[in-house]
Amino acid sequence: MYKIQEAEMLANNIYRMVVEAPRVAQHCLPGQFVIVKADEEGERIPLTICDYDREAGTITIVFMPIGESTKKMKDLKAGDAFMDFVGPLGQPSEFCSEDIEELKKKRIVFVAGGVGTAPVYPQLKWLHEHGITADAIVGAKTKDLVILEKEMSAVSNLYITTDDGSYVRKGMGTDVLRDLVQNQGKQYDVCVAIGPMIMMKFVCLLTKELNIPTVVSMNPIMVDGTGMCGACRLMVGNEVKFACVDGPEFDGHLVDFDLAMKRQQMYKTEEGRALLRYQEGATHHGGCGQCGGDK
Repeated sequence: MYKIQEAEMLANNIYRMVVEAPRVAQHCLPGQFVIVKADEEGERIPLTICDYDREAGTITIVFMPIGESTKKMKDLKAGDAFMDFVGPLGQPSEFCSEDIEELKKKRIVFVAGGVGTAPVYPQLKWLHEHGITADAIVGAKTKDLVILEKEMSAVSNLYITTDDGSYVRKGMGTDVLRDLVQNQGKQYDVCVAIGPMIMMKFVCLLTKELNIPTVVSMNPIMVDGTGMCGACRLMVGNEVKFACVDGPEFDGHLVDFDLAMKRQQMYKTEEGRALLRYQEGATHHGGCGQCGGDK
């Protein structure tokens, strides 16, 4: 069992938990994720690691309840425990394998949308610990949905924007990025965008126009988290990839976002899953228990 040390609501329908998971905390790196399961009957839920403390042996997760299992999960309190807490899974951020001195020469900007702020934070923190302070743009629908502002400010040059203009400025993250580059003279060698798929798509359209190489995290499409179910199948360039084992980070300019979003919607229905099994054959996989692909 994996004891919950802290549990709180960060913002409207966004929750944060600190969980005792020493082995995960010892080996994880920014960009990776865990799979949690509250009890014997609960679903396996993939969640990106928001923070980790190797000395304390803890992992911080941030999530927004959507399905039945995550809605039950939000009711867990400090002192309760997860039955399973598996990780680290997926590939670490590409920054973690780069030469630090070369990385220090790069001008880096992050664009986070909504709960995507949570997986952006550990990357910014890791960079800051290695002497690199990146720019970070955080977008939220309203002021009440801005999360981790204090933590993000401590490790980055933070720019906040809200869709309705209720906090700092009005507009999308793309508006801020365009302003920084075209009006404030900022130049970037790489952009990292994490958030809803539609948001990442439009960030990539802008960065392609601005000629900024861009990395995206495709964690929003993961279901099983082990490469078994095929839910996170996507096309990157001309190659079939699976977000949970090959990613979750990919070259955003090569990701087919339209196909990924269409597939994500189809996967939610029984008829859609059956069609995907037929269309994708051996590359569909199966094993999630939802589509019958393992039968």
